[in-house]
Amino acid sequence: MAITKQYLKSKPVCKVTFTVPAEEAKKVAVVGTFNEWNAKKAVQLKKLKNGSFKGTVDLEKDNSYEFRYLVDGTYINDEQADAYAWNDYAAAENGVLNL
Repeated sequence: MAITKQYLKSKPVCKVTFTVPAEEAKKVAVVGTFNEWNAKKAVQLKKLKNGSFKGTVDLEKDNSYEFRYLVDGTYINDEQADAYAWNDYAAAENGVLNL
């Protein structure tokens, strides 16, 4: 898994690109505080020819966001997250992006 951050000079925005190697998966999305953990508003990642999924989100910089991947209905974390935060509701840790 990989997270790439590109800060824009023209706006207070960071383009965050998520890459998830999941050859067997049919559907991969990113949910988090930036889309209210709503699967319907999830950022759908596109499957690439090499079997990984990739997608980009524009997020306001100088903020932190909790997130997880939704791979075929199962939540997973990215080991390259900037940090992790415990979530009592899910009884699990969420990945954290610090922008």
